[in-house]
Amino acid sequence: MDLREIVLTELYGGLWHTTHPERFKQILTSGAILPLRTNPDRWVTVSGKEYCPYAMKLGGVSLFDFNEFDPMIYAEKCPASAGSWHAFVPYRSKWGGAVWIEIDRQKVAAQLITASDAVEKWKAEEARGHNLMPYIEAIHIGPLSCSAFRRAFLVRESETILQPIFC
Repeated sequence: MDLREIVLTELYGGLWHTTHPERFKQILTSGAILPLRTNPDRWVTVSGKEYCPYAMKLGGVSLFDFNEFDPMIYAEKCPASAGSWHAFVPYRSKWGGAVWIEIDRQKVAAQLITASDAVEKWKAEEARGHNLMPYIEAIHIGPLSCSAFRRAFLVRESETILQPIFC
C-alpha cells in the first residue's frame, strides 16, 4: 500500500483539516484554527484576491469530509475535480509533510456547512470563481477551537508510519 492509500484509509469516515506542521504549532498556541484572511500558499489564487477559495470568502475554515468517500465514485460524480484531493492527500508536495486534524462533527455542527450544502450555497451564490472541492469540502464558519479536535497525526515524505500527535 502506498502512502496515499495509508493516509486515505486513516481519513475515511472523518471530518478533517490539514495544515503545514509549522502552522499546526501556531494553531495550538492560538487555541483555534483561524480562518485565513490571506492565502499564504496562494492555493489557486493566482487570478487575484477576488478569486480566493470559497471557504476563505465565507470567513471559514476548509475541511475535508471523508464520510463514505470513495475515490472511484467521486471521479465519476465530479470528473473535473477528481484529482483535486490528491493535491492534499497525503500532503501538499511542497510541504513535504502535513498534520491531519480530525474534527468532532457534533462539536462543530452549529458552525458547519456540510460538503453537500457548501456546493448548493456555492451554486446559489454563483460563486464559481471561488474554488471549492465539490461534495468533499465542508466549511466551518469562524475560528475552529482546539476543543473540537478528536485527534491528529503527522505524515512525512518517505515515511509510511503516521505519527500520532497529542493536542
